[in-house]
Amino acid sequence: MNSLFVLLGIESWKPVLAVFLLPPIPFLLLMLIGARLILPRRGLGWFIVLISIAGLWLGMCTGTGRAMERFLLDVPHALSPERVRALKLETKGKAGTAVVVLGDGVEPFAPEYGGSNLSHYSLERLRYAMWLSRETGLPVGFSGGAGWAQAQDTAEANVAARIAAEDYRQPLRWIEDQSRDTRENASHTLPLMKQSGITHIVLVTHGWHMPRAKRAFDEAAARHGISVEVAPMGLAQRTELPALDWLPTATGYMRVRNASREWMGRLLGA
Repeated sequence: MNSLFVLLGIESWKPVLAVFLLPPIPFLLLMLIGARLILPRRGLGWFIVLISIAGLWLGMCTGTGRAMERFLLDVPHALSPERVRALKLETKGKAGTAVVVLGDGVEPFAPEYGGSNLSHYSLERLRYAMWLSRETGLPVGFSGGAGWAQAQDTAEANVAARIAAEDYRQPLRWIEDQSRDTRENASHTLPLMKQSGITHIVLVTHGWHMPRAKRAFDEAAARHGISVEVAPMGLAQRTELPALDWLPTATGYMRVRNASREWMGRLLGA
């Protein structure tokens, strides 16, 4: 499906199409259909309305998002402390391994800073990559240009490089600032790695994004002789009462939406 978008030259439509396919719009449309059917077919109309309400409710619950991540995405485990220590030992004195962190958006102008800033997801990923670099001594590369949904051509990799240098005092070794989605992250980043003699990358992104990112990087890495190891982050579980998992919240909505987008992206080959 992704290749079909490319063939038709409508790659930039992907963010718009995603909005119509992801919750809550499908349930809102279904509710309108049910409301229209109430007069001619009262029972069916009310059934569709109730199903839509249930879908809207569950589509904003943390419990639903957690279940989708587990059964639909198969989110991988985090790197263990033992594996982090092993990476440090394995790569000591060698230059064939690198950390690659994937971006997830940029704020072209953040008024509080008087300039550009990364989105909160990108900042979380960058922070973990910086920590992993300090723990292992591995160099870090950042992949991310101006996404399809972005109105301005502010490449997030350039913003990440500034934040890494100024806030973390850890300059990035590689900057890939042309990619617009996950597949392009892979196709643009791996040639940079190969040119630098990198044969193994430790891929950093959120757990819900990792299965699709791993697939894209595995496909591209096979052409360059590079192996890919996953380092998912953002895996911490909330510590609220279990009952709250099934009450609608903003956190639940985002979790369901992210899981839905990733699952749909995998089905469509994005």
